Amino acid sequence: MKVNEIISKMTMQEKFILLTGKDNWSTVPMEQLGIPSIRVSDGPHGVRKVRDRSQEEKKLLEGVVTGVTWNEETLKGVCFPTASAIAATWNKDLARETGKALGKECVNLDIDVLLGPGTNIKRTPLCGRNFEYFSEDPLLAGELAAEYINGVQSQNVGTSLKHFAGNNQEFDRMNISSEIDERTMREIYLKPFEIAVKKAQPWTVMCAYNRFNGMYCSENKFLLDEVLKKEFGHKGIVVSDWWAVHDRAKALSASLELEMPFSDKSVGSLKNSYEKGEITDEEIDSAVERLLNFIFKAYDSRKKRDKSYDVEHQRKLAKEVALEAITLLKNEDNLLPINKGNVRNIAVIGDMAENPAIQGGGSSCVNAEHVVSPLEAIKDAAGADFNIEYSSAYRNWEHTSEVNGLNTAMEIAGKSDITLLFVGDTSQIEGESFDRTSIKLPAIFEKVILNIAEQNPNTVVVVQAGSAIDMSAWIDKVKAVVFSWFTGEEGGSALADILFGKVSPSGKIAETFPLKLEDTPAYGTYPGNGYASWYSEGIMVGYRYYDTYKKPVLFPFGYGLSYTTFEYSGIKVSADNIKEDDKLTITLKIRNTGSYAAKEIVQLYVRDIVTKVIRPYKELKAFEKVYLEPNEEKEINFVLEKDAFAYYNTTLKKWFVESGDFEILVGSSSRDIKASKRVNIQAKKNFS
Repeated sequence: MKVNEIISKMTMQEKFILLTGKDNWSTVPMEQLGIPSIRVSDGPHGVRKVRDRSQEEKKLLEGVVTGVTWNEETLKGVCFPTASAIAATWNKDLARETGKALGKECVNLDIDVLLGPGTNIKRTPLCGRNFEYFSEDPLLAGELAAEYINGVQSQNVGTSLKHFAGNNQEFDRMNISSEIDERTMREIYLKPFEIAVKKAQPWTVMCAYNRFNGMYCSENKFLLDEVLKKEFGHKGIVVSDWWAVHDRAKALSASLELEMPFSDKSVGSLKNSYEKGEITDEEIDSAVERLLNFIFKAYDSRKKRDKSYDVEHQRKLAKEVALEAITLLKNEDNLLPINKGNVRNIAVIGDMAENPAIQGGGSSCVNAEHVVSPLEAIKDAAGADFNIEYSSAYRNWEHTSEVNGLNTAMEIAGKSDITLLFVGDTSQIEGESFDRTSIKLPAIFEKVILNIAEQNPNTVVVVQAGSAIDMSAWIDKVKAVVFSWFTGEEGGSALADILFGKVSPSGKIAETFPLKLEDTPAYGTYPGNGYASWYSEGIMVGYRYYDTYKKPVLFPFGYGLSYTTFEYSGIKVSADNIKEDDKLTITLKIRNTGSYAAKEIVQLYVRDIVTKVIRPYKELKAFEKVYLEPNEEKEINFVLEKDAFAYYNTTLKKWFVESGDFEILVGSSSRDIKASKRVNIQAKKNFS
């Protein structure tokens, strides 16, 4: 039957039932009407499929209300690097390939929709789910999200772009109102969603728990209907985050089609609201029609799926992403890579070498197929060329140190040529439903670092974490720092390849690392007063703030070291003077001037030199990752259009370009600009 015919045969009660989930992970089937059930699953960096219960278990649970818990028994799947690690690759092709691989995971586990990616902006480094999000920059976040979505959906599996919108902290996320002015909303917090929707059309968009300018996102008609559907042109459905709906009738009127999970209360609420005339037949039928179109699209896509599955190929790709994500932050005296010419004895210190943190906590947590620990990988890479001694020094799940353990670690470090010291955050520190209380490492880790560094100055600190870390207490005491992110089950293998020089590191941070928490732009207003969190820093988020106001930072946005060096030259623009609607082409050359084959991330920023409104000193507008053999040179081309020069004008209610001079800045980070060119743009009309 066609959708309209099905709707004509449905009772009003059946319509109400369809608009809520069957259970935690599927939609309601109605066999008598030919409506199938669609299966969804967490999470963004792997499939967290909850094991189906046996008939006996189901019988025992009859009449028992069960909710979503993060320790449910889940099936094994490949755990890929998290979004913050994917962002550190700055590689759109890899983001798309990761999406394809995740789509294959879904097909293998009979999942129709993957609940990801998350593309919320990293407003504060304290946000507990920053590891699930890409960046502080809306362009980078949006572009990578779009590629990820296109990759997943190329496998005939849907995605759920989340959390729409203003969900930038976990603290009090169920109630807090994100108070965001219109320009900031448009330029920063909605922009990554806009890019992802327009470039990838996710099958679903998930609304957030929080309020947005006073109104719950699930009931926010401005967000869900006017912006998402009408302005951005989203053609799929809106699904609630789990238990995010407070008033089902208002949510329906706001264009939220599917409430998850199952709720008796929701069905009754819709019935009561309908009988009171608060929702109309037209609203109900329209929502049911959109939901049915989604259900049949997902169901029909099952027939098109390639069922072949190669777990080794999946794990190989997970390692490839990890290799490009791992970021070298410090390398004094070129301590890395480890060279058998001057190193024989290697000390490996820290329980996280043996029991790594491969992901954060919460609903995204994957039951990993097989975790390769850094210790295991380092031993394999070392072979007979090096002597490896290991000491746990601490237990990462307790964050406590046994005196004897630390003393043993110090002894081993003192007699080694180089020490690899593993520290970081765990899923108890970075996870869903809570924020970090500090961006420093736990005190025990700082103590271990200082004690080990005192014994051996040739210490490499390897940090496993999903967001920025304050390293001020110890970074001057060690020679090298490697930020390995949460790089999934193959992260240990990738790390060993980088430590021993098999691959040059090419990751760059997609968020600024501040010197201290008090330096961050949202410090004065986060987390709010219990009702609202005012985003008074406005558009000055991340590097936009630090670079505009010349604030010192630990590591700037886009920063990361390599084992080689690069030279930028020959920057040209297609015209010195252009009109607003003209395209501008920028070309430049980049050469690998070192001895290692490596990848460089070329970043293009735009600066409005003279402006009538407050604008950031520079904004990222394009980027490209390029591979170069030693002494190889390549030409890079960027094409900028009108939106690269525009800001959101709140009086005109549209994006606006001012006439005047703009500077094109190209570099290897937001604070390492290698070349620049000035262009003049003539706008269609001026505004004052």
